[in-house]
Amino acid sequence: MLGKDVFCRGFCAERDLLWISEEFTLILAISAFTVVLLVILAIMIVALIVLYFVGKKAEKKQAEQMEQIEAYKQTLSMLIIDKKRLKIADSGLPQMVLDQTPWYGKWQKLPIVKAKIGPKIMSLICDDKIFDDVPVKKEVKAVVSGIYITEVKGLHGKKNAEPAKKKSFFKRIVEKAQEKAGAKPVK
Repeated sequence: MLGKDVFCRGFCAERDLLWISEEFTLILAISAFTVVLLVILAIMIVALIVLYFVGKKAEKKQAEQMEQIEAYKQTLSMLIIDKKRLKIADSGLPQMVLDQTPWYGKWQKLPIVKAKIGPKIMSLICDDKIFDDVPVKKEVKAVVSGIYITEVKGLHGKKNAEPAKKKSFFKRIVEKAQEKAGAKPVK
């Protein structure tokens, strides 16, 4: 009896099906990988588009809020008693402010300044940019909009001298080597 290959001149079903199934699994494996990559790419593109529009909306909202702050700002003289970063519930702000705060903002720590404005002691929210510059136990002139301190203008009294920065190990070694060599120190 002759083998199957002799009679299968143009088409041999078993051999061709085996070859087609191997090629098909290879195509499926490659296409599954590319499908996964394409799905991930599509999700990333959609996420970027959504973030773009959300960012534009937040930018407009912030611009409106800055206009309101500029409209209601006033310069006040105040004695800064204390400053801390506190959760809004622990800050001592009015209950109306706590009620208007969204749920995701209640865990966030805010820069809170306790100040004596005239005869009243008040808790105010300070801008993050100027929070480190606000002196404690000093009288200042601050630009305030509602309960939000946007700027500290006039500082009365002595300014706290900033402590000298500690030099890094490498800079100290270079400085000592330059002293021994008689060269000018690097600044």
